[in-house]
Amino acid sequence: MKKSVFLPYFFVVMLTSSCAQNSDKDINIPKKVGFDTQLVIDGIQNPWGMAFLPNGTILITEKAGKLLLCTNGKITEINNLPDIYVRGQGGLMDIALHPDYENNGWLYLSYSSASGSGKGGNTAILRAKLSGNSLTEKQLLYKGIPNTTKGQHFGSRLEFDGEGFLFFSIGDRGNRDVNPQDITKDGGKIYRILDDGRIPEDNPFINSSNAKTAIYSYGHRNPQGLAIHPETGNLWEHEHGPRGGDEINIVQKGKNYGWPVITYGINYSGTKITDQTSKEGMEQPIYQWTPSIAPCGMTFVSSDKYRDWKGNLLVGSLAFQYLERLVIVDNQITYREKLLDGMGRLRNVKQAPDGYIYVGIEGKGIYKLIPKN
Repeated sequence: MKKSVFLPYFFVVMLTSSCAQNSDKDINIPKKVGFDTQLVIDGIQNPWGMAFLPNGTILITEKAGKLLLCTNGKITEINNLPDIYVRGQGGLMDIALHPDYENNGWLYLSYSSASGSGKGGNTAILRAKLSGNSLTEKQLLYKGIPNTTKGQHFGSRLEFDGEGFLFFSIGDRGNRDVNPQDITKDGGKIYRILDDGRIPEDNPFINSSNAKTAIYSYGHRNPQGLAIHPETGNLWEHEHGPRGGDEINIVQKGKNYGWPVITYGINYSGTKITDQTSKEGMEQPIYQWTPSIAPCGMTFVSSDKYRDWKGNLLVGSLAFQYLERLVIVDNQITYREKLLDGMGRLRNVKQAPDGYIYVGIEGKGIYKLIPKN
């Protein structure tokens, strides 16, 4: 079940601010870091989310609607999950542990749910506890509305910050002209709630008429990456653009990130969405990928396991099937490196509590990156 391979590197150096390039003389090219990859869990088709339990086991979500407990390569399926609406990009998505999990046992799931009125489904957030091989004490914390049979843009990543707030994302649900710019509607948003689902009193739209008061920021397309910067505590996000214009943003309270009024992408047919890439009152991405890499999963490297990677951002690419390492200087991307090139559709990347990096690759499983001295 376990094997190790060494993969060569292919370097991509692209120095940008939002869209401008720096000259070669400004480039400080980091040294490459060698590593082996070890397949630690195989037989998983779509490893959407990963959470590392204190006892060293790993909980993994399968988009098709399974929650798997992996212990030393052995997989046990967890029972008593909520009803999951599996359609298109929807299914069982992310998983996160409460920051005080060792004492309270709460774990959090994002998934597509058909609960409520109307056909189809929308993104839901639930917390529960794990007892043996079953979920118990299930509590629905948030459910996006309305339900729709559209199968795209559910989001949804989960991320706790250092103050006990839970952030999650819901994509525009394929309704770009209505949802992202309207704070009275779910979809195309980053949300912030307390660990039990209550709405924080200082959320930006708490006093706005008819607003969805859990909203923290809006104007997003389909965010599939959330990560707290280990030094600044800022929330970083990446999202799928259409054809081009995938973005990295630093999420700020109450800000509008522009979709679909401004974008660097175009329709899949090749036609324009808008002539505008910027507009007053709308935030610019700190980086945008054109062509689209279809980013999924992200993590900051904060451990000392990987020489010269500390402070770097790791992002998975579904479209081009690699792991991207991004060097950040003053909140700007200054260098990009392509890792695991061609290995498969990289769905998730996480730094485990032991400091090692784990990646989930569709149709293959979970790999551990083992640095070479």
